[in-house]
Amino acid sequence: MIGSIKGKIILKTDKFIIIETIGVGYKINISPDTLSKLKKTNEEVLLWIHTHVREDILDLYGFLDRQELEFFEMLINISGIGPKGALSILGIASIETLKKAVGTGDTAYLTKISGIGRKTAEKIVIELRDKLEVSKSGTSLQGELDTLEALKSLGYSQNEAREALKKVSPGVDTNTKIREALKILSGK
Repeated sequence: MIGSIKGKIILKTDKFIIIETIGVGYKINISPDTLSKLKKTNEEVLLWIHTHVREDILDLYGFLDRQELEFFEMLINISGIGPKGALSILGIASIETLKKAVGTGDTAYLTKISGIGRKTAEKIVIELRDKLEVSKSGTSLQGELDTLEALKSLGYSQNEAREALKKVSPGVDTNTKIREALKILSGK
């Protein structure tokens, strides 16, 4: 199994990159969040790799840090969630936000992810709640959901709103989140 790859990015698309190391180019599927952190081609990068093997496919999934890789592997061990689904889950929010949603049992937040229904969200919460080190302080993600809905009502797409929310200061009230997100979105 391949555990990590270090090399130069020779091709970057919206779903995968190709990293060349010792004359071999590896096609590596990555999340949108990881893609945004990789700035340019010819950049030297180290990615932690999950090798996914089926009878007719050998796919590589790359992550900049081990925490993201470990969360990805927990997600794909849940029945009904494959690697591409897990990658899309990782692309909508930070790992800490996803852990908070799981830890508090906030299935409403998880169902906002395209392709994740109520039953799958409940399954994620049930199977991951005990595996994750999250505080179960009862804090909900209602403020984040309210901010997301407010931004959508102002005409921003769900993806634009989620990307802006990832950059907002944590721990601020809903009105401040909306103001900060609007500043981020207007700066584009």
